[in-house]
Amino acid sequence: MTGGGIEYVGEADYVIVGSGSAGSALAARLSEDGTRSVMVIEYGGTDAGPLIQMPGALSYPMNMSRYDWGYQSEPEPHLGGRRLAAPRGKVIGGSSSINGMVYVRGHARDYDTWEEMGANGWAYADVLPYFRRMESWHSGGHGGDADWRGKDGPLHVTRGPRANPLFRAFVEAGGQAGYELTDDYNGEKQEGFGPMEQTVWKGRRWSAAKAYLKPALRRPNCAVTRGLARRIVIENGRATGVEVSRGGRLEILRARREVIVCASAFNSPKLLMLSGIGPGAHLAGHGIPVVADRPGVGQNLQDHLELYIQQACTQPITLYKHWNLVSKALIGAQWLLTGTGLGASNQFESAAFIRSRPGVEYPDIQYHFLPFAVRYDGKAAAEGHGFQAHVGPMRSPSRGAVTLRSADPEEAPEIRFNYMSAAQDWEDFRTCIRLTREIFGQEAFAPFRGKEIQPGAHVQSDDELDGFIREHVESAYHPCGTVRMGRASDPMSVVDPEARVIGVDGLRVADSSIFPRITNGNLNAPSILVGEKVADHILGRQPLARENVQPWINPRWQVAQR
Repeated sequence: MTGGGIEYVGEADYVIVGSGSAGSALAARLSEDGTRSVMVIEYGGTDAGPLIQMPGALSYPMNMSRYDWGYQSEPEPHLGGRRLAAPRGKVIGGSSSINGMVYVRGHARDYDTWEEMGANGWAYADVLPYFRRMESWHSGGHGGDADWRGKDGPLHVTRGPRANPLFRAFVEAGGQAGYELTDDYNGEKQEGFGPMEQTVWKGRRWSAAKAYLKPALRRPNCAVTRGLARRIVIENGRATGVEVSRGGRLEILRARREVIVCASAFNSPKLLMLSGIGPGAHLAGHGIPVVADRPGVGQNLQDHLELYIQQACTQPITLYKHWNLVSKALIGAQWLLTGTGLGASNQFESAAFIRSRPGVEYPDIQYHFLPFAVRYDGKAAAEGHGFQAHVGPMRSPSRGAVTLRSADPEEAPEIRFNYMSAAQDWEDFRTCIRLTREIFGQEAFAPFRGKEIQPGAHVQSDDELDGFIREHVESAYHPCGTVRMGRASDPMSVVDPEARVIGVDGLRVADSSIFPRITNGNLNAPSILVGEKVADHILGRQPLARENVQPWINPRWQVAQR
């Protein structure tokens, strides 16, 4: 059947745009009992191949146009006009197929804050059972809070072997500096130094596609179709399908029940705006008829920034010794044949969450520790052997926006993070650098500590540190917030607490774009959580029973930084 040159090629009960962290979880849960059909639209291709599947190769897919949308920010005014990379997955599994595989739920207080901001039913007591439902947690015999974790969910969560002595040194140094230790930051106690968790299983990346989508695709009622979602078809105030371009043809996939947009913090607001849902004046300026004037669409953009604080290592024990073609080939061969070795971990095996100052109730600084001095784009430090901490504040007050560049769906959106626009950001990052230097200066690092590679010991004053921050700060690739969830009465809310787009029937958004505020740590786990929980709302199920457990909060938080 055709109409106006557009062909209606199929229909399903639910049409999901995007096969990423939340989209994959939704596809699995909505198709689970076999009574409803699900169609997932994905623009990217297959996730097969060693560069995606090998955890140790994580810097490659993130920098490959085959797997990444390749977005960049607009010139950032507070960072000297730098344009920062803003990768998002363009592949089955979305960003869960190209991310760093770090697994962090976020702090309990993050979700309590969501509820205070109008996302009723999203407090920690509400979301904890969903985290447990999605996890298969494996501590590897290294402690942890089994009572707070899930045992039989689809998402495998493991810990690296922490064989390199530097992983232990980092945690010991934290203790020596007077910080808390924690053996499970995803359990009762986030605050402190301890092991880091990863979505790796049997030596391979365990993406949302592996955990959820691929098992669902074995069912007759779940399918993926390749194509670019151009707009949501809205008839008489109701979403009825998605217009897709495929092979030069325009097609419409009909949704008998609902359309669910899970296309990322960049592409979800873009798709809503192309469909006439967003700030009325902005849409009119691009000649797009306004269906629902929602000024919050594309606003409230948040992210985490981080610095790499790098220290030379006096012993030849870092990953630098493998920074040559022969070693890389051997690591790759061992991984291909056995699924073991250095290739089987993302190498982020120790972590910390600390508070920046007295009066901060729960951690606002995160550390990833790496026994190597290297950048995300794979450029090694010239100095040779070294180690580094990725460090950054968790709750920046800066807010940016995603807007349309044009009404052409093929064109990338304009992404303005407005990074470092608040004085607090600069103060927080200077604190991050000084606290990291103190940690690296502890006795535990004495056998390994060489000179400071970056920023360099000569960079000390506030002005010098600010110059370093301006030049070297990088995105941690945690964009969120652009389709904010809140009360239907709040003019800046875009979706209600059941993820329904306010003002349009039959349409939901479920991914990191709906976060009212960014969570503590990496965003893959909270994004999957959104898919899990929204699935129950869509199916009209009673939400899982609340679990009223109390997280550990430092009893001295009002008077002490540690």
